[in-house]
Amino acid sequence: MIEGDGNDRGGREFMGSRKTGRIVSMCVHVFDLISNVFVSSRKTGMIVSMCVVVGALAYLALGNFGDNLVYFFTPSEVKAFAPDYYQKKVRVGGMVVEGTVKAHPDRLGLTFELTDGAATIPVTFDGIPPDLFKEGQGAVVEGYWTDAHQFTSNLIMAKHSEDYMPIELKRAGVELPRKDFMKSLVP
Repeated sequence: MIEGDGNDRGGREFMGSRKTGRIVSMCVHVFDLISNVFVSSRKTGMIVSMCVVVGALAYLALGNFGDNLVYFFTPSEVKAFAPDYYQKKVRVGGMVVEGTVKAHPDRLGLTFELTDGAATIPVTFDGIPPDLFKEGQGAVVEGYWTDAHQFTSNLIMAKHSEDYMPIELKRAGVELPRKDFMKSLVP
């Protein structure tokens, strides 16, 4: 082998004949083109991948939440329901009217009235009410409005007061002002 000239077979090129050299040269050229395309497609691929991820997150954040969010109607809106809404499952939020909660000894359930300050609807509940459920407190009921203008429910979500009072003040008989008792019901 002669050093420095790149030949190892009696003067022939290392890769073989001239034809093989051209093929190798063309392959190197094609490889360079492919690698350039790959490099630019890598950049394009990264951009496309980032767009897909951002699009998927936007879909989850905006598109999917709309289907899963559950709003509630007020008693005024329920009274104005068209017959299309009768017997459809909805949620209604309001305040439990003082003096209207009545337990039924013959069945597990109770009746009460729910108000938003403008309208009042009668509610029949079947089941065991939550511990926080009481007169004068906010509640969201899930059920359906009947054509007899009665709301039938099988789920009560009691809303507790948003105002904290230490137990010492409560025992002393101190009451916080109830200036915004409907603040969570008014949009």
